[in-house]
Amino acid sequence: MAKFKAFRIFSEEGKVQARLVDLELDELDPGEVVIRTAWSSVNFKDALAATGTGKIIRRFPCVGGVDGCGTVVSSSDARFKPGDSVICTSYDVGVSHDGGYAEFMRVPAAWVVPLPRGMSLYESMALGTAGYTAGLAVVRMEHEGLKPANGPVIVTGATGGVGSVAIDILAGAGYHVVALTGKESETDYLKALGAKEVMLRTSLDLSKIKPLDKATWAGAVDNLGGDVLSWLAGTMQVGGALASIGLAASHTFNTTVMPFILRGVSLLGVDSVNTPMPLRQTVWERLATDLKPRHLETMTTNVGLDQLPAVFERILKAQIKGRTVVKLAG
Repeated sequence: MAKFKAFRIFSEEGKVQARLVDLELDELDPGEVVIRTAWSSVNFKDALAATGTGKIIRRFPCVGGVDGCGTVVSSSDARFKPGDSVICTSYDVGVSHDGGYAEFMRVPAAWVVPLPRGMSLYESMALGTAGYTAGLAVVRMEHEGLKPANGPVIVTGATGGVGSVAIDILAGAGYHVVALTGKESETDYLKALGAKEVMLRTSLDLSKIKPLDKATWAGAVDNLGGDVLSWLAGTMQVGGALASIGLAASHTFNTTVMPFILRGVSLLGVDSVNTPMPLRQTVWERLATDLKPRHLETMTTNVGLDQLPAVFERILKAQIKGRTVVKLAG
């Protein structure tokens, strides 16, 4: 096989450096399944990894990209055969195992998900880890009894990848969605995705967070952590479901036990990396059917491997909305 392009992350002279390189298949990490990569995507985690802003990469050098999809070229596992369309995200992909920012991936078969019927390869990466995480949050909240009739659901960090997809799929499922954002200029964008209301973070007085405040939200998807998550905990309805999925503002938060023992609030940690495969496949199947977003095209931008450094810089400055898909196939 001829050499192919890959975006590889190195540690050089104590600094994280990432650049395009030419690789051969034998230089990729081992695995039972070889995939010709069609598309990848950009997540906040990818930007942290490639820039060294966060201690994400556990082994250098490593091909970046926690997401990838494409067509099976070869497989020593009977579950997959050449020509199959597949998705590979999470686990160690793009962290300590070569990831999706390359024209070929070689991965363990245990990490591979068959592309669900009703979803294209492109759509799978327009969703990617961010969209999968949003879907997993909704599935977990539903498990705790969330229904559209229960009341409004708030989504924080609303213009980001997870937030955009969460708004879209919740609205499509019949929920009254409130988008919390710091970007008033994106009000029309959020309403186009299905948000019934847009709330600005500047409207919150986070210096005076009460242990129990007005019971407002039947459900919440929080991308931020910190004071916003503390405020959410005190404003959940009785029996409300609060999904914690991100730390864009802070990895800490302060609260009391009161929302949990006096209102029966469920605080759900949403871990997209280690989801057991049966649940992972269920979430992907639902993202192809009843939870399929209606506005992926509206929220998605396409780039090439050579554009990744600029995208990472913008995503870390919160200058990107929605999802960014990376084209690998010619």
